[in-house]
Amino acid sequence: MSSDIHLPCTPDGSWLTMMRRVAAFHSKHDFASDENNGHDMGYRISLTIEELGELSASITKGKPKEESAEELADLLILILGHSLAMSVDLEEEFHKKMDKIMKREAIKGNLGLRVTEYLPE
Repeated sequence: MSSDIHLPCTPDGSWLTMMRRVAAFHSKHDFASDENNGHDMGYRISLTIEELGELSASITKGKPKEESAEELADLLILILGHSLAMSVDLEEEFHKKMDKIMKREAIKGNLGLRVTEYLPE
């Protein structure tokens, strides 16, 4: 999906609508331009870590659920934006990954259940 798609969208529960809204946001702020640096993945990963920290803080500080939900939405918007910046069909990759991990067994680790291809030693 190109980041130059700038269509007004309303929530309808579809992946395409979410991608269009993020693409419109990228277009509005011209993130793809070299001057704005908005598609530089090093910068984008730093923003993601920042937002993940904000989500973590809202949870560990016992903030209202609405604040945590907003931080979670920030992360989703960034991740969808990453797929635009990298020209990755994230919906397709999501389904491929889900098909793969659904075949895995869960492993009980020291901190809880984990689903991974790596086995404990």
